[in-house]
Amino acid sequence: MYIESIPNRNSRPTILLRTAWREGDRIRKKTVANLTNWPSETVEGLKLLLKGKKLFPAEELFEIERTIPHGHVHAVVESIKKTGLEGMISAKRCRQRNLVVAMIAGRLLFVKKLG
Repeated sequence: MYIESIPNRNSRPTILLRTAWREGDRIRKKTVANLTNWPSETVEGLKLLLKGKKLFPAEELFEIERTIPHGHVHAVVESIKKTGLEGMISAKRCRQRNLVVAMIAGRLLFVKKLG
């Protein structure tokens, strides 16, 4: 099964759920359902399901531990820059240096209380 979009001249394309099989040298198609009136997100989700992908809500995949206001992050990153730690990691600005600085800032901000 697959989803096929058929363009129309003066209106939106028709979206069909189809199945296909071979008879000799010819390919035969059969329309299973007309999905034109479905929302585009639902059609995209069905396309993913037909490809064998699993769909999960984001709430099940990620857990928010806590949120920190941006000011804290900015203060830590600026302190790292002022102390010269950023230059010690790498003299040249690059993606790897930015990632290391971000990991250090994240470690400094994530303080787990023991006990």
